[in-house]
Amino acid sequence: MPLEPLVCADTVTRVSSVLNRDAKQFGKKHMFDASEETCWNSDQGTCQWVTLDFPRTVKVSELHIQFQGGFSSRLCTLEGCRAGEELVKISHLYPEDTHAMQIFQVEETVLDKLRITFENSTDFFGRIVVYHLGVLGERL
Repeated sequence: MPLEPLVCADTVTRVSSVLNRDAKQFGKKHMFDASEETCWNSDQGTCQWVTLDFPRTVKVSELHIQFQGGFSSRLCTLEGCRAGEELVKISHLYPEDTHAMQIFQVEETVLDKLRITFENSTDFFGRIVVYHLGVLGERL
């Protein structure tokens, strides 16, 4: 079965922070708007994260992410769970500090909620900048 984008208008997205609390300019919605001009920009601090609550159960197979070079994460921890359960670790990803789109194969996991924790930021202040975040797989 071909992979399809799993993030949709009904996916509830939460982020750890937004730079200067300016959601209009740097908010989470910009990770999914397919624009190369907009991005989610976290505020400073360690361990920034994005949580996605899908409207129905999904099987995740790939993660696509585009950082701004200099504001990326050297280690991403993926956690997921079914509705009503606690998050459990799925895997670690090791992105490069580049502006290029990076694609990661993920151990196929059935879940309703996905959390991506950005650890070990390349920015001295711990900020993360994401231009594009895609989660691919299949809806169940």
